[in-house]
Amino acid sequence: MKIIAIDTATEACSAAFLLEGEIVSRYELAPRTHTERLLPMLDELMAETELKLKDFDALAFGRGPGSFTGVRIAAAAAQGIALSAELPVIAVSTLAAMAQRAMDELDAESVLTAIDARMNEVYWSAYQKDGNGLAKALIDESVIPPENITVPIEAKWTGVGTGWDPYYETLAERMGQKAIKVNAEFYPNAASICRLAEPLLLAGKATPAEQAIPVYLRNNVAKKKKHRSGV
Repeated sequence: MKIIAIDTATEACSAAFLLEGEIVSRYELAPRTHTERLLPMLDELMAETELKLKDFDALAFGRGPGSFTGVRIAAAAAQGIALSAELPVIAVSTLAAMAQRAMDELDAESVLTAIDARMNEVYWSAYQKDGNGLAKALIDESVIPPENITVPIEAKWTGVGTGWDPYYETLAERMGQKAIKVNAEFYPNAASICRLAEPLLLAGKATPAEQAIPVYLRNNVAKKKKHRSGV
């Protein structure tokens, strides 16, 4: 099985190939330069592996939540590449990708993901490692004020994401503890998206390319902007 994965939902930009269980990837922090870096990353991987788009079974992408611009870039790139190569797409939560990366790289078992969503809110969810080593959601992802977050179970939690930096005290207080292992500058990556996309493809959950759409969670941003501008 061969899967292409891309992610531009946060400050990080990444691309990865899953090739019969092995992953090759490119990853870098590239704020505001995702459009300039993403396609060159894919070209580098194509050259390294000597593969072409037609050799792949599907394309996975980080569908959000995250930066509105970044999420749109990933969805548009996924649509364009998948349509040109006649590949199905697999949309993967960027919060789940963050949790999966923490499980793979930090040996975390239970992960709380928090991306700073601005407007005094965070994109929030909780995950636990399942029997296959994959991130399983314990609660629905949401955009929520830090003082309203919920923690579903008692566990040895690892917190990842940019939301932990500005709101640590509030989040820790809501958890009822001050000691939690936190990595605030921990972003999703395409390698983790590959890991989560594989079982979805095997389960027949890939969709046509035109269904590669972003997930923002906050649907009223345009209304808030309009209200602030006095329109």
